[in-house]
Amino acid sequence: MSRRHQPICALAACFVLFGTSLAARAQSLSVNPVNIFMAPGETATTLTVTNHGNSGTAIQIRAYAWSQQGDDDQLTATNEVVVSPPLATIGPGFDQVVRLILRHAPKARESTYRIVLDQIPPPAESGIVHIVLRMSIPIFALPATRATPHPQFHAEINAGQLYLVAVNDGLRHERIRDIDLTASDGRKLKEAPGLSPYLLAGVTRRWNIVGEGALPSPGETLRLSAQSDGGKIEEQVRVIPTQSE
Repeated sequence: MSRRHQPICALAACFVLFGTSLAARAQSLSVNPVNIFMAPGETATTLTVTNHGNSGTAIQIRAYAWSQQGDDDQLTATNEVVVSPPLATIGPGFDQVVRLILRHAPKARESTYRIVLDQIPPPAESGIVHIVLRMSIPIFALPATRATPHPQFHAEINAGQLYLVAVNDGLRHERIRDIDLTASDGRKLKEAPGLSPYLLAGVTRRWNIVGEGALPSPGETLRLSAQSDGGKIEEQVRVIPTQSE
């Protein structure tokens, strides 16, 4: 272990539950990097977990294959990513370097995983509620061939709800964020808060779109404005009714 570095992503909480005799405490941890990219041919990398608290803390790190279905991320336990060490205790003010090894390099398109870091709660203390932390960190492993995203968009109305639908038939993920749709009458429609921006390779996913007033009509054309890793997106998208409409 080595001494601490400047935190990149710190998670911390410490507060008193007023009106009770309980105190709530959480350790202050940071992880660097918070997104892991593995270049073509690269099968090993590291991340650093830093304990910024005043006492030691234990962590567990597990690896999952990451896929998407509809609106949801799917995590499936995998042995394709080796985490070393999977369990560690980090002293106050110290770092733990964690090594990540990919068993098989991707061939045709980008492979995507997530590692989930859980803080292991300390022994119970009378009158103290310990708040433990969890982080989910994406891993993107590129194939040897050139891989780019290729998202294509349309809008759908399903069960009285409007969705922006993206089909990524490219070989690499894309991040779609700051989504705005403008209706033909000038109304602004936006993505619902808290949605993941990630669109994985070979995936179709939907973003819930909210706004005031009536839903756009089937066949209506909306103006899409959004940001992606490849730059600003500005295009027209058509509203397609689903079979349930």
